[in-house]
Amino acid sequence: MTDKKSPGNPLHAHAVLRPLVFKGRGAISNHSGRFDHLQHADIDDGWSNLEQDLAPLATEVLIDSTRSIINWVKSPDIPFDRSINPYRGCEHGCIYCFARPTHTYLGLSAGLDFESRILVKPDAASLLRKELSKKNYRCAPMAIGTNTDPYQPLEKQQELTRQILQVLAEFKHPVSIVTKAAMVERDIDILSKMANEGLAQVFISVTTLSNQISRTLEPRAAAPQRRLETIRRLHAAGIPVGVMTAPVIPVLTDPEMEEILAAAHDAGAASAGYVLLRLPLEVAPLFEEWLQHHYPLKAGHVMSIIRQSRGGQNNQSEFHERMRGKGIFADMIRQRFKLATKKLGLNQRNLEMNTGLFRPPGKPEQFGLF
Repeated sequence: MTDKKSPGNPLHAHAVLRPLVFKGRGAISNHSGRFDHLQHADIDDGWSNLEQDLAPLATEVLIDSTRSIINWVKSPDIPFDRSINPYRGCEHGCIYCFARPTHTYLGLSAGLDFESRILVKPDAASLLRKELSKKNYRCAPMAIGTNTDPYQPLEKQQELTRQILQVLAEFKHPVSIVTKAAMVERDIDILSKMANEGLAQVFISVTTLSNQISRTLEPRAAAPQRRLETIRRLHAAGIPVGVMTAPVIPVLTDPEMEEILAAAHDAGAASAGYVLLRLPLEVAPLFEEWLQHHYPLKAGHVMSIIRQSRGGQNNQSEFHERMRGKGIFADMIRQRFKLATKKLGLNQRNLEMNTGLFRPPGKPEQFGLF
């Protein structure tokens, strides 16, 4: 452990860092966040056990006693103005997750802490009911899964997302969900009924079709082919479903973009979107560390293309550029996506979510008292 204010970094003066790889986890390290006064990291002390995979890291559930549940969004490059995230942190362990830095606000690491120390919001449904019932509330589509996955493994026991959907269905409030988990199929009974009234749509995130890449890139998420099956089942249930080829990772997954879109279309997806890999704050060193460990021969090439697409930096935070990037590679991805979706007939119609049915339970129909 070292004080960040002290000169030099003793970690570089000792044995070479050797990664501690936990089975089923994406991040290799658990370095301190940018707000911590003290910095700590594991180093190789020469014992052979550090060369082997460590036993699975258990998930710790923490209670988030938040007093509100709707997050109001003001970003001009995002197609929604409100969202709900029933969990903080995500067991899926996707190494590229742009939400990782949010854990540092809690005094936790964006590395292994983010995917093993999860905060749950047990009062989410009751808070939502209260907020939707306010006299000044105006209905617009609610986004779920924009920060962390609402169907991460903990949802099986917690059922917070299902409880939230039950409230939204009761209020006839439209909802759009993004997930990479097959568990969304559990809630087809609710979503199909909402979809019949134009109140629900689901986007399944498919980053790669390679099990080999997915196994370490997003270790606890559903396998790629299983996600395509989820698209198929949602479509069969009459639920509008789309695919997010996100994030597009240069060199590693970008060659698959057209294949992913075609497979999702064949499974029933009617719409598609993409996001070029983003590496904000602590995500950049975590991703580079992951690359060096799993794809050392490609690491330099991947990071070079990323920086070329981000103005020479690891990340770009400006609105309207952070999702797509700029430069030759970013333009090529943009054109490839446009041509592929046009060829497949994706994004041919704009699905309008129905906001006209919204009504808090117990509120009379218009003119119902006359």
